[in-house]
Amino acid sequence: LLFAFFVLNGLAAFFVLRIFTAELKPSAREVMEETLVDTANILAELAAQDFAQASADTPDHFNQGRFAQQVDRYVQRPVDAKIWGLRKQSLDYRIYVTDARGIVLYDSAHEVEGRDFSRWRDVYLTLRGQYGARSTPQTPDDPDSTVMHVAAPVVRDGQIIGVLTVAKPNSTVQQFVQRAEGKMLRSGLLLLALSAAVGVLVTLWMVWNVRKLRRYANSVQAGHKLAVPDVPGELGDLAQAMDAMRSRLEGREYIENYVRTLTHELKSPVAAIHGAAELLHENLPDADRQRFAGQIVQQTARIQQLVDRLLQLNRLEQQQGLEFRAPTSLRHCADRAVQAMRGSADLRPINLQTDGDSSVLALDGELVVLACTNLLANAIDFAPPHSTVQITVAERSISVQDAGSGVPDYALHRLGERFFTTARPDGQRTGTGLGLAIVKQIMVLHGGRVRFANTQ
Repeated sequence: LLFAFFVLNGLAAFFVLRIFTAELKPSAREVMEETLVDTANILAELAAQDFAQASADTPDHFNQGRFAQQVDRYVQRPVDAKIWGLRKQSLDYRIYVTDARGIVLYDSAHEVEGRDFSRWRDVYLTLRGQYGARSTPQTPDDPDSTVMHVAAPVVRDGQIIGVLTVAKPNSTVQQFVQRAEGKMLRSGLLLLALSAAVGVLVTLWMVWNVRKLRRYANSVQAGHKLAVPDVPGELGDLAQAMDAMRSRLEGREYIENYVRTLTHELKSPVAAIHGAAELLHENLPDADRQRFAGQIVQQTARIQQLVDRLLQLNRLEQQQGLEFRAPTSLRHCADRAVQAMRGSADLRPINLQTDGDSSVLALDGELVVLACTNLLANAIDFAPPHSTVQITVAERSISVQDAGSGVPDYALHRLGERFFTTARPDGQRTGTGLGLAIVKQIMVLHGGRVRFANTQ
């Protein structure tokens, strides 16, 4: 984009400057020629009076006339004029007069008097009633040394009796042309620089926004959830479309994973219920019948717990942020969780002990209590009987420590994954693998984190 912008601007500026500079010099000369036409005609009227006294036999008489003397004084006049910053210190008109035969009667430079100019274009055409003008170089090999000649007829009684020509070097206006060309060139270069600067800024702005989209796309590919980048115009529409596509793909993948894992988790309890139900159709002793009926109740409760926690985790994972916040004490949340789990702890029996205090934070108190409850339930399951589960509350954290055997190193980093469980102290896997996942999701919604570690 930047390369194309520079090329287009360079070509446009080049052609514009070429057109302007190519037209500037001819236009200046056209203006000068128009001025010479007026000057030649008014001077021809003034010179007509001296023609009446001159004759072909006395050509020098015109040189002694009033018109010739006035022109000679004009040539000798000193001048020092400042024209828009440029200084003019010489009078540049050259005037010569010819008779009806084209013989020069008077020359303000007094160099060509008496010579035959009848074949020069200015004199030749004017004597025939046409517009006569020519541009002739003073030096044959120097095109910049041209002198413009414009003639006007000297008329008496309706007859052309002579020609007056006014000449002016084209170089006298060249300094004005050069100054105008310099201004145009500087303005063109400035315009080109400004256009290039705008092009660079626009391109950098576009690249910056496109890179935002690229970072967002890479984060989506990596599985991270970032906010939709704030980019304007059609790039913003593209960002919104990418976010909508991400949401749809994540929703589809989310459902597929849940169906797969739910099917896997339900397979064992459903098989146990099916086997127990088939055995109940047979004639069994009352003790066996009671045992199989209890197994059905136990597995049904496990399925109910799995479904409830799945729905709970699903609701949390679909939230983009907290729906409710209020000033809440972490100590108060910990105390509520301890109170809720006191009955389960007494059955083990496990002693629950709470220490520490905290400041008031903006929290969703119910979710924090749910997280603490799940942590305590996990600790109670893995703690040996007659041990203590310690709950420590600090200013911005809650720590739960049990006295169990710990977690193998290979499994420590997987705690908090959906449906990942480890064996209880009795060797059974009775958990759903969703409790710590709920804790982790609640902390994500609060902008916090969960850390698991073996303390012994």
